[in-house]
Amino acid sequence: MSANRQRPAWKDRPVPVLDLSARRAAARPRPAGPPATTPPARRLVRPAPLAAIRERTAPAVPGWIALVVGSGCAASGAALLWPRATGAGRGPEAFLGPLGAGPGRLALVCVLAAICASVVGGLLRVRAGEARTLSLFGRYRGTVRRTGLVWVRPLLRRRRIDVRLRHWRSEPMAATDARGVALHAVVLVVWQVKDTARARFAVRDHAAYLRAQVESTAVRVLSRRPVDAGPGRSACLRDTESVAAELRAELAADCAAVGIEVYSAQPTRIEYAPEFGGAMRRRVLADLASEQRERLLATAVDSVRTTVELLDRSGVVDLDDTERKTLVADLTVALCAASCAPSLPDH
Repeated sequence: MSANRQRPAWKDRPVPVLDLSARRAAARPRPAGPPATTPPARRLVRPAPLAAIRERTAPAVPGWIALVVGSGCAASGAALLWPRATGAGRGPEAFLGPLGAGPGRLALVCVLAAICASVVGGLLRVRAGEARTLSLFGRYRGTVRRTGLVWVRPLLRRRRIDVRLRHWRSEPMAATDARGVALHAVVLVVWQVKDTARARFAVRDHAAYLRAQVESTAVRVLSRRPVDAGPGRSACLRDTESVAAELRAELAADCAAVGIEVYSAQPTRIEYAPEFGGAMRRRVLADLASEQRERLLATAVDSVRTTVELLDRSGVVDLDDTERKTLVADLTVALCAASCAPSLPDH
């Protein structure tokens, strides 16, 4: 009966062998070598908004031509409506042929009146330093930059836009530097409208858009640098030239979509927030005092070295190592005390 019993299937399975060699190799200390180089972090490039509309020149006629045409039409209409010509004894019907009477003359008078109304309705005065954008039923039809009296189609809607060079000084804006210290910054921006179509139709208010972009760009640029350059750092917010160049480049890229060209963006004032002002001033004074102590100590060490070398060369005294160390220590203490005494605050 026991011979006929079948062997369980789980006993025929191979027993898994634990391989400890891989674990030991992983735990074995690796030889010291240069660390693996990681590629530098790339700054995120924000896509600039796109605007399909672009400025184009609208057809316009010099105003004096339109005035000549309108005056001629007005004179012809007045001659048609005059009951009898003076001086020749003949009425205007003699000069008009088949249109001398009836509906023909009335139609011609209506045409001349329509031309006069079109001339008067299409006259437009454009001052220096401004342009006019033209639209018809919400569709952009062009821009008139020609100054003086011009004539355009009378059904077009005309809106004035300033194209002069302008500047805007911001209010103190809250920002933080690379260390998280709260700041207040004031930025002066010089700008001009270059594309009137984008400035008018790509955004509701291009001046408000510029102000918002100045604030966001200033916060973004100021947060990349500390206020003061520490050891091992070269870029800080005290370098106003590089800060202004970076601020202008990013602001110009953001405002190009609305037809604004930024000529300069200068941070005129960068200061600590009132809640951090006192602490940061004390920190700056402490850093200045530390730098002064280091300079004084370096000067004292140089003086001691020069004194000891002069004594050795002159042969005035013969010092062993113990006496030399004692002399160096006494001279260093004396020179440091004499240098730091005038700079100690009075209590």
